[in-house]
Amino acid sequence: MSHDWNPAETSAEKVASPAVPTAALVVIGDEILSGRFRDENSPWIIDRCRALGIDLCRIIVIQDLVQGIGREVAACSAEHDWVFTSGGVGPTHDDVTMEGIALGLDRPLERRPELVEVLARRMGDRLNEDALRMADVPAGAVLWWDGEISFPQVVAGNVVIFPGVPGLLRRKFDAVAHRFGGHPIESLVLTTLSAEPEFAASLRQAQARWPQVHIGSYPRFEQRPWTVQIILDSRDPQALSACAEWLRPLLG
Repeated sequence: MSHDWNPAETSAEKVASPAVPTAALVVIGDEILSGRFRDENSPWIIDRCRALGIDLCRIIVIQDLVQGIGREVAACSAEHDWVFTSGGVGPTHDDVTMEGIALGLDRPLERRPELVEVLARRMGDRLNEDALRMADVPAGAVLWWDGEISFPQVVAGNVVIFPGVPGLLRRKFDAVAHRFGGHPIESLVLTTLSAEPEFAASLRQAQARWPQVHIGSYPRFEQRPWTVQIILDSRDPQALSACAEWLRPLLG
């Protein structure tokens, strides 16, 4: 995938395309890995991607290190339609996400006058060189001004760079979510008292017969009697229904 691809110019094509967009999430922050703060962004983005019909394929949590950010973002950018990052976009010394992404995409950092103007309006006399670091973004990045967000969403290639503060991330993600495309998934849940070895062969047969249905088996041991949930996910409602009807009598 070319790093020069501009999602802002191709979002309409993605919505119309039968292909399902894929995404990776890169969570950046020593505070997450040290346990000082709980990661609230990953579970929320998982739910939003599912609701939007985006296949979230990978979640990575990494330190505030420029080389590590660059390496992971470059790998994810090459393998997925979208890369969402969270964290490390403030004015302090440990906010190195922009630098890391620029390194990974082989671009220099550039100071954007539009962002300087936004910061100047917000901060007035308090604007200093540290604050201006928030106007430095990977060269060629596009700025999305969607919705009511007060600071534009920075997008470098297919990398959408979100803040780490959960409230801010959620507000900005929802403001730009219409750009990501997606095909919503429908689900059915079947519950059985049978043990997995008793119906494993039936699940294999169903998966081969309906490859457009994702079939997962999940034992639940936190309650009595023990049960197993069979969760069927698909973007094809007819296949989903047919698969479920075929499996029901085989699960006991």
